[in-house]
Amino acid sequence: MTRMPPAALRRIALAASLGLSALLSPLVVAQEPIRIAFIDPQSGSFAATGNSAYRVLSFAAEHYYNSRGGVLGGRRLEVVALDNKAAVADAQLQLRRAISEGMPFVISGQSSAVASALSSGIERHNERNPESRVLFLNYAAVDPVLTEDACSFWHFRFDAHADMKMAVMADHIAANPAITRVYVIGQDYSFGQAVGAAAARLMPARRADLQLVGNELHPIGQVKDFTPYISKIVASGANAVVTGNWGADMVALARGIADAGLDLPVYTFYAAYDGITRTLGEAGRNRIHMIHNDHANPFPSDERRDFTRAFEAAHPDLNVTQPRLVNTLMMLVQAMEAAGSSDPLQVALALEDSRMTTMTGEQIWMRPQDHQLFAPLHVSVHTDEGIEFDLDRSGFGLRTVHTTPLEATLTPSSCQMQRPAP
Repeated sequence: MTRMPPAALRRIALAASLGLSALLSPLVVAQEPIRIAFIDPQSGSFAATGNSAYRVLSFAAEHYYNSRGGVLGGRRLEVVALDNKAAVADAQLQLRRAISEGMPFVISGQSSAVASALSSGIERHNERNPESRVLFLNYAAVDPVLTEDACSFWHFRFDAHADMKMAVMADHIAANPAITRVYVIGQDYSFGQAVGAAAARLMPARRADLQLVGNELHPIGQVKDFTPYISKIVASGANAVVTGNWGADMVALARGIADAGLDLPVYTFYAAYDGITRTLGEAGRNRIHMIHNDHANPFPSDERRDFTRAFEAAHPDLNVTQPRLVNTLMMLVQAMEAAGSSDPLQVALALEDSRMTTMTGEQIWMRPQDHQLFAPLHVSVHTDEGIEFDLDRSGFGLRTVHTTPLEATLTPSSCQMQRPAP
């Protein structure tokens, strides 16, 4: 028997190794996780809001997908929290990190100023680097401009914008003849300014005798004691307050309203969860109203009920603060499966004009013209009556008192979208 030279044996072994690697490489690629950059505050004044949102998103990824074999034939979803401290500069740094680490999807929502910076940054990056594109999924930044004059093909918004919400809120307020004088207070940045402008335009248009007796802005994240602002509200003779405040600013404003014992309705965008409901407690009963695109108590579906129970069992200190994060993830996965790919361009094309049934059983639609989501909008009241799931373990929660169907929330858009070359 002829013995083969050692060099020949090494060449055969190398060829066999390369052949095996070639056979295995598609399997290895298929099993690589799809990494999602969650760029939101994880420290600082607004950490509670960003951290609870991260936990909801991560839990949804495990609950709906990773525990059931993943997506796209077995790939796990990995949500990576990147702390932007609710600051534009930090968000831009974290975006660069996400791009450098090959994360194809960015989810963010806390602060319209941050969302604007991310949208324009991703637009520039994708134009210059088509081989490493990124898709931006905005779950909460609601300055209308993001899907209007500053719209981007690479940006999709999964929340109703401020004008859409204010239109429903104005209808609800105008239906109460006891309200004639409205005071608006908000954070001094793009979203707070948009809320004030929408209120000034829409309130008087709904009812001729409905007056705005104040339209105040305060520094975002800096006011610890709202007593001077509460004094202005009292002095104005207002019999209703409208605010777009969120996070720590909503907590502080709510505490000021409760301490002052103001006996007037307060209409809000974000007056629940993350300590706000507990702060309001009895003082907010049947007084604090919130507009949102999630149906509150009573829950309309067993799926929503089961998801909430499972999340709260895993996180006893938290609630499902922003269910639209679950909608965001579900529509992203639906688009990936439809495209058969996690490529941002193919996923974006699949997201356009997509429809989905949420875990509450409601239909939602992503309009292709401007990448703005449309869904039923609900007005809820802070109460301890008829509450199946309370918030902040306080005994109080939100009960739905009014619903506007999807079709009635449709608004025109000024978006002139520049689409990528085929």
